Amino acid sequence: MKMRDTHHGPGPRTTLMKATLVIALATGFAAPAAGQSAPRDARQWRGPNRDGSASAFAAPKTWPDALALKWKVDVGEGYASPVVVGNRLYTLTRQNGEEVMMALDAETGRTIWQTRYAAPYKMNPATKAHGEGPKSTPLYEDGKLYTLGISGIVSAFEASNGKLLWQKPAPPVAPIFGTGMSPVADRGLVIVHVGGHNQGALTAFDANTGAVKWAWTGDGPGYGSPMVADLDGTRQVITITQKKVVGVDVATGLLLWERPFVARADTNSFTPIIHDGTVIVSAHDAGVSAFRPMKRNNQWGYDMLWETTDVEMKLSSPVVVGDTLFGFSQKNSGQYFALDVRTGKVLWLGKVREATHTSLLKAGDLLFLLNDDAELTVARSSRSGFEPLHKYVVAESATWALPTLSGNRLFVKDLTTLALWTMD
Repeated sequence: MKMRDTHHGPGPRTTLMKATLVIALATGFAAPAAGQSAPRDARQWRGPNRDGSASAFAAPKTWPDALALKWKVDVGEGYASPVVVGNRLYTLTRQNGEEVMMALDAETGRTIWQTRYAAPYKMNPATKAHGEGPKSTPLYEDGKLYTLGISGIVSAFEASNGKLLWQKPAPPVAPIFGTGMSPVADRGLVIVHVGGHNQGALTAFDANTGAVKWAWTGDGPGYGSPMVADLDGTRQVITITQKKVVGVDVATGLLLWERPFVARADTNSFTPIIHDGTVIVSAHDAGVSAFRPMKRNNQWGYDMLWETTDVEMKLSSPVVVGDTLFGFSQKNSGQYFALDVRTGKVLWLGKVREATHTSLLKAGDLLFLLNDDAELTVARSSRSGFEPLHKYVVAESATWALPTLSGNRLFVKDLTTLALWTMD
């Protein structure tokens, strides 16, 4: 057992507003109700629970030989996943040096509104292959949209018409590889880790006004996305920073616990898995490990449960079905794998040289694995071996963005286009 003391960071910091231009391109579309959530809604990164779950998917009786392409439109650069609310699709991209938040009709791909703002960004040479487009998925919450731009600009929009409600400028020092984490909301707060390498603040903004409610400045941001969960009776944000995994009190911003977690700078892009009070994390050259944060004698710490170096995840985050974790390991030039979440034992390994990157979703006992070469594999979530059911090609260029599965609709973002495929 290994226990860590708690400590606290300094107080909130202030930020400034930024101007924008709203372009209304179409009218007459019904806006979704602000406080309602339909079964097919996918309002944030990795679906309704931020765990890779699809929304209201029903498997077809017979898998088609090919998926049906309903529409495909040019939307701009970026790896941000689209979010779906009611009959609208929202996406964040880059066009001609500006970041563009847009709403599309989910059934036709027709643009409803666009909002643009200037977003100067100087790429690190190491990021050239992945372009200047945003990597962070928008968040829909209570009739509003929240985004984190590639340089660190935080914005809030009215979902019905695209009006900019508030905006925070990019930090003086940009993250080396641009931003990657996707905002999370909880109890009237929007939580984003802003700042650059080895500096910045995990910040809770008032969702309505953008006022800073608290800011924890104990470490710079990683590239993965935070989770919010109740652990040992306390509501907390769990996230991977530059050098740690931390749990921060949602209400106060005070650090509860921390665990050292050092990975290569461009690979701490993992969204933590929270499973039955256990936190599971991974990174390139860091294997996969599980630990349980807990409070003993009014002191927070954690127990290490297991660790394996047989597999590791660099850029993709896994899914858990029952007591089995399914993921994509960077070892052996890329391979699918499954491990037991209770023990960390690797149950099986897929073939080697599978892909450079894979995005994973789950729906019941099915897995959807989208490789960066645009090949989508539908597989059974078996503990005994990889069981593919069907394969489909769903784009003409690289697919690094996590797809959005809403009902039997699959929304796929490639380098510059967004498409709707159906499985009926």
